Amino acid sequence: MSQLFAIGDQSLSLDRYPPDQKNRSLQAWDAADELLIKAAWEQYPSVSGSLLLLNDQFGALACALHAFSPIQVTDSYISQLATNYNLAANNLAAVTQLNSLEPLPVAGLVLLKFPTNHSYLRFQLRALKQVLAPGTLVLASAKAKDIHANVLAIFREELGETNASLTEKKCRLITARCDSTTVTPLLPKFPLRWNAEVKLAPAAAPQAIELFNHANVFSREQLDIGARFLLEHLPELPATCQVIDLGCGNGVLGAAMLMANPELQMTFCDESFMAVDSARLTIEQNCPEQLANCQFVVDDSLSKQTDLSIDLIICNPPFHQQNAVTDHIAWQMFADARRVLKVGGRLRIVCNRHLGYHEKLSRLFGGCIHIASNAKFTILEAIRRK
Repeated sequence: MSQLFAIGDQSLSLDRYPPDQKNRSLQAWDAADELLIKAAWEQYPSVSGSLLLLNDQFGALACALHAFSPIQVTDSYISQLATNYNLAANNLAAVTQLNSLEPLPVAGLVLLKFPTNHSYLRFQLRALKQVLAPGTLVLASAKAKDIHANVLAIFREELGETNASLTEKKCRLITARCDSTTVTPLLPKFPLRWNAEVKLAPAAAPQAIELFNHANVFSREQLDIGARFLLEHLPELPATCQVIDLGCGNGVLGAAMLMANPELQMTFCDESFMAVDSARLTIEQNCPEQLANCQFVVDDSLSKQTDLSIDLIICNPPFHQQNAVTDHIAWQMFADARRVLKVGGRLRIVCNRHLGYHEKLSRLFGGCIHIASNAKFTILEAIRRK
């Protein structure tokens, strides 16, 4: 059931996405959205040009400011779906949507919700500076605890003059103006390109791999410790099996499987546009001969995949959505996995021991197998029986 978002003279029906989440207490907007909307109403009559919305998580900004024909930019495919869902729920026409890797348009005003990743924030500010006219206003908002000296320094380094408001509803508003005389820092450069070693079995010798990470991809310049553990316990498969790396990130798991078995048919899926492109770059560098056997799909879990089509799915599932801790994404991944697996197909995951995912897998698949564990992580496998 959607919740009512009342701001100014508007009453909007908004929902988090997907709309069937169990935790209905979580809202599709926050006080940072409210600060940005009110600031836009104050500023926009004196601004000429397009209104650009960055990181509008569930479409609250796009709905409230729909009259200004905003352009939404996000790295999240789910955020795009959420925005479309909430626009339709309020009988509002679709808005222009761009993903994080597409060129930004010229804009007269920019509203930015803080990403949790400071590298991605820097990437976005750097991209804005390339297209904005000098003096263009950039308004950003987040919880007050997330706006500190280091964040303000990033704005000043990348854009120019920057000020922060007093706290209101535990959030603050940053006001920055694009200054063409500001010298863009040389580092970091995106995408990041770095070397790692992977073990394809507990007793195997490490193999070198070169990984690519766009600015918004998790665990830059070091292997995620859960992924590192799963790398040591990847299953052996016959040639030509159909495999999905679900929530692929930079593609290290799928790349390792292709290095061990070049005949696999591999699909890399993630809801992040930057993650899927990072995986593509990783495969191009490490397994160029296998590129024709790979697909790279931006997706909401496995919604675009055909039923009963896959032999193996490997997954390191998230346990949060944006800033909220929730298990609905993992549950959706497991349910989708069961749908797309062939009879006899396997889902192998790595997860924190305390999350109790063995219970969810047992409910969906009728049981699960413990593969390995260490002090923090466990690896589980479920098989589709019918």
